[in-house]
Amino acid sequence: MSIKQVHYEELLAEFSNHAGAIALLKRYRPYLEMVPSMRRPDDSVITIPLPVVRVRKSASYQDAGATTNLIKNSVITETVPFPCDVAILMCDPEWKIKTGVELFVFIHRPHEDFSDLLSRWRRTQVLLHQEYEWIMPHRHRHILNDVAEQTRPLFVLFPETPQRIQKGLSGADLPYVVQLVDVEGDADAESSLDAALPSHPDSAAGES
Repeated sequence: MSIKQVHYEELLAEFSNHAGAIALLKRYRPYLEMVPSMRRPDDSVITIPLPVVRVRKSASYQDAGATTNLIKNSVITETVPFPCDVAILMCDPEWKIKTGVELFVFIHRPHEDFSDLLSRWRRTQVLLHQEYEWIMPHRHRHILNDVAEQTRPLFVLFPETPQRIQKGLSGADLPYVVQLVDVEGDADAESSLDAALPSHPDSAAGES
């Protein structure tokens, strides 16, 4: 069975919640140990699905003076999406400040092969080498955005994911977990909805 969009959407929604994110980290203990406080997980983990950051770039321009040309520097801010699916930021529950640990979850998307999945992490690495600031969820907008000291990826695969992707991630020394997803409830709901909708006499004729 191939990976469907609903499988991806199910995990994206699950990991968007701090409880689902911690459940994921329990699958990979080295990352679970980075959580500041397991007694206060809702204050220790910030999840940002499909995150966006402000990247600061230096730019030079030439100022033509009366007698000479001067090269001046300025800072340009650009808002860009991060290529990961969920960013997990660690937060000190007492001081309400972000710690130096940032984790990036990459869920295997439908029709995504090894090179596509790996490229998303490579593009993330490029962004991490620039000066950036998270656009935080409204609830956490007061959290200080310090520079990260540790940035780590975690890849989430499905049982239907091709073996070459597991092989490639292992060869690249990148951590991954294989996650089961149950979308039977959603499928049942869709079937019930379809059954409740009246059939249109011209619907079959319009399909090709």
